[in-house]
Amino acid sequence: MSFRITAVIAAAGSGTRMGGKKNKIFMPVLGKPVITYTMEALSQCDEIDDFVIVTRECDIDECIKYTKDEKKPVKVIKGGKTRQESVYLGISEAKDADIVVIHDGARALVLPEIVKKTISDAIEFDAAATGVMSKDSLKKVDSDGFIEKTIDRQTTCLIQTPQIFKREAILKAHELAVADEFFATDDCAIYERYIGRIKLSAGSYENIKLTTPDDMIIAENILKRRRKAL
Repeated sequence: MSFRITAVIAAAGSGTRMGGKKNKIFMPVLGKPVITYTMEALSQCDEIDDFVIVTRECDIDECIKYTKDEKKPVKVIKGGKTRQESVYLGISEAKDADIVVIHDGARALVLPEIVKKTISDAIEFDAAATGVMSKDSLKKVDSDGFIEKTIDRQTTCLIQTPQIFKREAILKAHELAVADEFFATDDCAIYERYIGRIKLSAGSYENIKLTTPDDMIIAENILKRRRKAL
């Protein structure tokens, strides 16, 4: 059975933690903007049919400029006040999709093979998300900043994107979240609350979200190493 798959890219960040007013997806890494790396990785996945990029209204023209050479159809739309609202708008726009691949525009180091595997898991299990197991010791901290207890890291993962769902299911979950005024930091939390279980697909510790200047330095080093390995 074939599925129509749309990648919804969340790219409405302001770049405040990056130390500037410019959207971080336009910041250069080794001479190319972050969004270009993200698009190149996702474009290599034959399973993905088209893209919906959700960004700030002031960034729409620049997004179109950087994606105009993409061979697959790309629609750039205005996002909402929060990431959750922006993703909801992106899913709503992907009207012809059976499956949506929700990905952070700032996760430019994602590898195509990881996206492909997560898509495969989502098709088999209805929902899948990329993540890695925690390497650090984890602690629960109280409101006064004191450690309450240790959390078993062997059963704890650091969730990333892509997060991939059947479109109708994640759209329903978002609609219920709006009705309940439920706010979450990612789409998995919304799906878990209203729909069900999500398969964890093996990710990569290199699939970092480019958020601070230090992340840009790390990204440059990763990309340089990858180029040497070619």
